Amino acid sequence: MATPRPRIRAVPLRTLLLILLVPLIYSVSRLHSWAPEKGMCLPPPAAPKRPDRLVLGPAAGQGRPDRLQCQGLKALNDIVISSEGDYSGERVSFVTVFTTYSSVSAGDSKVPSDTVTVGNHSYSKIERSMAILNTFISFIKVSMPRSNVIILTDPDSKFSLNQGSAMLLPIEGNYSRGNLMLQRIKSYIAFLEKQLVESDRLEGFNHFVLSDSDIAIVDDLGHIFKKYPHCHLALTFRNNKGQPLNSGFVAVRGTRDGIHKAVGFFKQVLEAYSLKYMKASRMLGDQLALAWVVKSHLPSALRKFSKHEAFTGEVNGASVLFLPCAFYNWTPPEGAGQFHGMPLDVKVVHFKGSRKRLMLEAWNFYNSTSKLSDMLCLILRSGRTKYDF
Repeated sequence: MATPRPRIRAVPLRTLLLILLVPLIYSVSRLHSWAPEKGMCLPPPAAPKRPDRLVLGPAAGQGRPDRLQCQGLKALNDIVISSEGDYSGERVSFVTVFTTYSSVSAGDSKVPSDTVTVGNHSYSKIERSMAILNTFISFIKVSMPRSNVIILTDPDSKFSLNQGSAMLLPIEGNYSRGNLMLQRIKSYIAFLEKQLVESDRLEGFNHFVLSDSDIAIVDDLGHIFKKYPHCHLALTFRNNKGQPLNSGFVAVRGTRDGIHKAVGFFKQVLEAYSLKYMKASRMLGDQLALAWVVKSHLPSALRKFSKHEAFTGEVNGASVLFLPCAFYNWTPPEGAGQFHGMPLDVKVVHFKGSRKRLMLEAWNFYNSTSKLSDMLCLILRSGRTKYDF
């Protein structure tokens, strides 16, 4: 006789729904208990943490004979850097505009995001600005030891230098952050006009390189004035449709005629800035004005900006030499994008934007090796990383 099957009781539908909904109700109640009160703002999502040290990547441009080749941090083909015997003989002074800004509040200096550590040194905002300025001067001492540095600054700025080759020259003006690029043009004009007044009593003359302070001079630049004796000033260009000219490097011939033509040029740029680009970002107005002046007088220059070859042209009576940024204003890459390495005859490295920390790292590395070519390998391999500086 077959064993009778046990009878399975049917679970009531209401009980089944309750079993399924209890875990969901519990989760929602926990979520509700952690919900912010009405009017309370949720904290912003945390920004991705940037590295606090150099992260080395592959060196771009490997295999190309016209690019720096690196094995680790050792240069396999030396950058063409002038030796002491190759000195051009031209007297060149570097001129930069620099000021300092106080922290927003007294307690800000203790906030971790307000400090950065490079090697064995930790810097506050003001301290790291000063470190960049001192590094700028130090690179000039290495590559162009006969040159001096003139720092145009706000008379109210409170900082001092311990570098014997540098001097402060206060010039009245509005050096606020939002007005700094406009003020820089005004300070350049005031400085050059001062040179015109003093030129009669000075023996010989100095050429001038007007530049940002976040650049490293890695070769003698006197050859610019020797090789192109008829040019009044020099600008650096790149293949960038919106901003083809970089205002961080302008060379001025130190003759009366050269300085006079440079003053007239800068006054045109100042006028264009004041009339057309006052609403531009505080770091772009001068470059837009610079490009507008050049395009207005020399439209043929636009066709040549895509090439990496120097050329000359006349802009409102001034003979202007256009030098490729690839050699005279080379910027390490940042983030993604096509990049073909470092040219062998690079003269100037520009650590603009978030690359400034890399400038300090590069100087520390040079101090430990005394080899500019190896230091450039460090820059080449580190240039793709963004730093919070």
